[in-house]
Amino acid sequence: MRETQNQSQLAEIIRERRAVKKGYNDREVTEEAVIELLNDAIWAPTHGMRQPWRFIFVSADKKADFAKKVASTYPEEKQENREAFLNEANAYLIVLMAEPDTQKLWDENFGATAAMIQNFWLLAWEKQLGVVWRTNPHVYDPKVKEILGVGENEKLVGFLHLGYFDEKPIKKDRIPVLEKFSRFNG
Repeated sequence: MRETQNQSQLAEIIRERRAVKKGYNDREVTEEAVIELLNDAIWAPTHGMRQPWRFIFVSADKKADFAKKVASTYPEEKQENREAFLNEANAYLIVLMAEPDTQKLWDENFGATAAMIQNFWLLAWEKQLGVVWRTNPHVYDPKVKEILGVGENEKLVGFLHLGYFDEKPIKKDRIPVLEKFSRFNG
């Protein structure tokens, strides 16, 4: 394992990045800040330059209405809990992806979109903007897709919960690479 002092700045950011699931402060997440991050994040590898992503931003002033509408798609006994959960983040970036007809193209599009999300997450981390990529049950609900205007040939990849933070979440160790590494011996 490399020593921290020998790591590149990029390696350090990759290792320090955390999912920020709660503990957001009151600093506003602006549309301009998100667009600035996305302008760099979209430089992710994308097979055939398809750039299969699309974004929906939910700002702080629209969040309560958004939370109420998404929560309404849950059974009545869960709606209050889901609405409170959806009001925790300061803003949302909803990521959509074009769904092509073939599995190969679908896999390539998903890989590109995931790489773009990782770029966004790392860039946000540098600015102390917390991110967590959520795939709660509502991302698969046709009613939520309708609320958001998701196209027939689009996949709702996830909700990125956004908020600035003061305290970094606790580091969780990774399984050592050598435990998941093998060699082809023909």
